[in-house]
Amino acid sequence: MRTYAGHSSAAASNSLYRRNLDKGQTGLSVAFDLPTQTGYDPDHPLARGEVGKVGVPVSHIGDMRALFDQIPLDRMNTSMTINATAMWLLALYQVVAEEQAEADGQDVRAAVRALAGTTQNDIIKEYLSRGTYVFAPGPSLRLVTDMVAYTVAEIPKWNPTNICSYHLQEAGATPVQEIAYALCTAIAVLDAVRESGQVPPERFGEVVARISFFVNAGVRFVEEMCKMRAFVQLWDELTRERYGVQDPRQRRFRYGVQVNSLGLTEAQPENNVQRIVLEMLAVTLSKDARARAVQLPAWNEALGLPRPWDQQWSLRMQQVLAFESDLLEYDDLFTGSKVVEAKVAELVAQARAEIDRVQELGGAVPAVESGYMKSALVASHSLRRQRIESGEAVVVGVNRFRTTEPNPLTADLDAAIQSVDHDVESRAAAAVRLWRRRRDADEAGRRRVEHAIAALKADARNGTNLMAASLEAARAGVTTGEWAQALREEFGEFRAPTGVSGSVGVSGSGSDELLRVREDVRRTGEELGERLRVLVAKPGLDGHSNGAEQISVRARDAGFEVVYQGIRLTPDQIVAAAVAEDVHLVGISILSGSHMELVPDILAGLGEAGAGDVPVIVGGIIPDSDAQALKALGVAEVFTPKDFGLNDIMASFVSVIRAARGLQTTHPTAV
Repeated sequence: MRTYAGHSSAAASNSLYRRNLDKGQTGLSVAFDLPTQTGYDPDHPLARGEVGKVGVPVSHIGDMRALFDQIPLDRMNTSMTINATAMWLLALYQVVAEEQAEADGQDVRAAVRALAGTTQNDIIKEYLSRGTYVFAPGPSLRLVTDMVAYTVAEIPKWNPTNICSYHLQEAGATPVQEIAYALCTAIAVLDAVRESGQVPPERFGEVVARISFFVNAGVRFVEEMCKMRAFVQLWDELTRERYGVQDPRQRRFRYGVQVNSLGLTEAQPENNVQRIVLEMLAVTLSKDARARAVQLPAWNEALGLPRPWDQQWSLRMQQVLAFESDLLEYDDLFTGSKVVEAKVAELVAQARAEIDRVQELGGAVPAVESGYMKSALVASHSLRRQRIESGEAVVVGVNRFRTTEPNPLTADLDAAIQSVDHDVESRAAAAVRLWRRRRDADEAGRRRVEHAIAALKADARNGTNLMAASLEAARAGVTTGEWAQALREEFGEFRAPTGVSGSVGVSGSGSDELLRVREDVRRTGEELGERLRVLVAKPGLDGHSNGAEQISVRARDAGFEVVYQGIRLTPDQIVAAAVAEDVHLVGISILSGSHMELVPDILAGLGEAGAGDVPVIVGGIIPDSDAQALKALGVAEVFTPKDFGLNDIMASFVSVIRAARGLQTTHPTAV
C-alpha cells in the first residue's frame, strides 16, 4: 500500500515519507522532479521552473542520504518512478544502503542483497507518453539491459524494470493497445538481455521472474478487470513459449497499479473519490489477477499537488477495502463466468494480433522510431476525446449532471492543494553549486570525480556493464547532471516522433460545431490574406504531451496550419519558432506547475523580438489565482482540465486572433 509522493527537497520528502509510514503505508513510492528524471542539475537552464515541482530533486549522494534518513533500506520496499536516469538513482540508493549497513555494523553485501523494490526503468513508454527520455532507444535499452543483468546477480530481490502500461492508457491506449504495447516492450527487453550474453541461459528464468509491470485501471472496471486476466494469460504464454521458462512461479505476472489519473476531473472533483474506488476494485476483485501493490491518486490531482491529508484519504481507501471488507477471504470470484471468459478471450485475440503487427515492424524499438505506436496512441486518444465531446461517453459533472451544490472542499482553491515554496529552486541550485565547490576543493576528491566520469564514458564506449562505473561515480560525489552529461557525450540525444502528423483527426466531416469553427478560420484567413498559423509549444521539461497533441490534431482539423515541434523547448526556442513561422497565435501547454516561471519569459521574449502583438494562450493544471496573474501579464486565455471541449477552444483561438488583429470579433457563419 503506497501513495506516490515527493516534492520540494529531500528533507521535506523524507519527513512526508516517515509520516506516511507511521499511518500504515507499507512501502514507498518516490516521485522525482523532472530535472532528476531527465538528467539535469537544479542550476541548469532547462531546469528553470521545474525543480521540486512534480517530485523530489536528487542531485547527488548527499540528497539520497537525506531522502532516506532514518528509513532502513534493507527492510523497506521502495518503488522509484525513474526511467532515463534509473541506473544512476539505483546506484545512489545502493550506496546509501551500504553506508547504513556500515554505520550499523552489518554485513554490507548482505544489506545490498536484501534490498527490495522497483525502478520503473521502462524507456519505451517515455517515447510514447511521458517524454522523460534522454537518449535514443538503442542506448536506452543498453542501460536497461545492464541494470537487469546486474540486479539479477547482485540485488536478487530488486525489480530492475517495471514495464509501464499506465502512461500508455493516459496517452490514449485502448485496453488492447495497453496489453500489446506493454508486452512488446517486455519482449524488447528480454530479447536484449538474452542477446547481451550477460546472463547464463540456465539463469534466464530469474530474469523473467524479476520483470514486473505497472498498469493503469480506468473506471470501466469490468473491462479493466478482464484486461488484467488477459495480461496474466498472455504473459504466461509468452514466457513459456518464447523464452522456455518452465517454473510457473517465474512466469507469474507481477504487477502494481496506479489507478487512472487521466479520468480525474477538475469539475466536481468530489466525484473523483468514487472513480478511484471503482478503479481500485478493477485490480483487486479478481484474485487470479490481483495487483501485488496499489497506489491511488488523490481526489484533487486535477487541481494541483495533493496535500498530506489528501494522500492519507487515498491510503485509507485501500485500508478499508483490505481490512474492513471480506474481499481477501475468497478465491477468485469470476472463475467460470461466461461473460468474463468471453471478454478475456476477445482481448487476448486482439492483443495477439497487435503484438504480431509490432513484431512484423521489427519490434518495439523500430515501432517507436518509425512513429507507428505514437501515431496509433494519438489517434486513439483523439477518438476518446470525440466520444466525450459528443456525449457518447458520459463523464459525470463534465458533460452531464453539471448542476452542483457549492463544494466545501474547494471553497478556498489555494488551500485545497499543496503549494511548493517559491524559493525551492534557488535553494536547490545554490546547494548543488556548493556541493560541487566543496567536493572539488579537495584535490583528491576532484581527481576521483574526474576518474569516475572518465571510466563511465570509457565503459559506455567499450560495451562494459555501466553499473560498476555508476556506483563509483555515486561514491565519488558526481552529480546527476554530470552523470547524464557524460553519457550524452557518448550516446548523443534524441527527439521522438510526435505522432501528430501521422494521426487521424475527427472522423467524417466533423460536428456542426467544428464546421462552424472551420468556416470562421477560413473567413478570418481570407480577411488577413493568409492561412491562420498557430504554434503549439511545450516549454521546460514537462513531457506530458497528450494535451498538446490533441490540441494540435484538432487545430489542424479546424483548418489552422499547425507548428508543433514536440517537447522540451526553452522559452528562447519557442520565441524563435514563433517569429520564424510568423504565427498568429502561440499556445503553451504546461502540466508540471512551471507556468509562473516560464510563461513570463516567453512573453518577454516575444516583446524583445518585436512580436509582442502575437497573442499567447496557456493550458495546463493552473490554479485560478495563477490564471488571473497570467492574464494580468498579458496572456489572452487560460485553459484548464475543465475546458474539455476542443471545438470551444478552437473557437477561442479564432476570437483571440481576431481581437489581436483588430478584426470584428463576431460575424455570421454558415454550416
